[in-house]
Amino acid sequence: MIDTRRLRTLRAVADHRTVTAAAAALYLTPSAVSQQLAALEQETGHALLARDGRGVRLTAAGEILVGHADAVLAQLERAEADLAAYASGAQGEVTVASFATGISMVLAPAIAALVDTAPGVRLKVLDAEGDASLPMLLDGQADLAVAVEYRGAPRADDQRLARYPLYAEPFEAVLPLDHRLAAGSGPIPMAELAAETWIGPYPGNPCHDVVLLACEHAGFAPRLVHSSDDFRAVIALASAGAGVALVPRSALRGVELDQVAVRAVDSALATRKVFAAVRGGAEKHPLIRPVLRALETVAAGLG
Repeated sequence: MIDTRRLRTLRAVADHRTVTAAAAALYLTPSAVSQQLAALEQETGHALLARDGRGVRLTAAGEILVGHADAVLAQLERAEADLAAYASGAQGEVTVASFATGISMVLAPAIAALVDTAPGVRLKVLDAEGDASLPMLLDGQADLAVAVEYRGAPRADDQRLARYPLYAEPFEAVLPLDHRLAAGSGPIPMAELAAETWIGPYPGNPCHDVVLLACEHAGFAPRLVHSSDDFRAVIALASAGAGVALVPRSALRGVELDQVAVRAVDSALATRKVFAAVRGGAEKHPLIRPVLRALETVAAGLG
């Protein structure tokens, strides 16, 4: 009989690529993780991991077992949800990881709504970058994630996750006031910005990916000179004439914009897609279900 705890360990190693990183995510020591993996290899009769530089990779047998592990772990989540529903567990805490704008746009209003719709549900909010909330969810540090699409994110059909689309928001071009495209109406063609100096988030930030994709689709690679993950700093740099930027529309709220021009762009790829996610099988949990409903209701009101 394969021990499900060891399956979780194998899944963590597959996600993190090193025993040390997997141990940190599981709150175990590296030696404990190595022992569990060795025991799992004994149980299955197959080598599941092979060295790959400084890390490890799954063998063919390991890939097969991880595929089954995802299904088994999702079924266990469903079992826990069913038992919680049977016990009518309508009281408890749900930990939600979300990026800052997601907190202000949908999560904070959802918390306010839950006071009336599910008063027994308490939310614990963790501020996490858009590309960090899903790993936190999969590692068990969060019960629910508000995340954005980005390169390298788990695929939409990944059975480890159940996804719920919330909203999509366009990116706007932020230009110095004296820029040649500052005045005018209608969207700016992205190609018109090919020769510009750019201000943008650091690589790894999902918004960085959006900027790259929109520019690549327009036929150029942006010359990113200035980098900041703080959109207030990005707007300040643009107001100083340091360059141009693409900024999510929601990030422009409550910011002084009198020293910049804000224009729409013609790229459908300049869009941030935001969704909620839970571990596969957990979507029916009586604590998580009302949180998902509240998030969807708030998101629907955004228009």
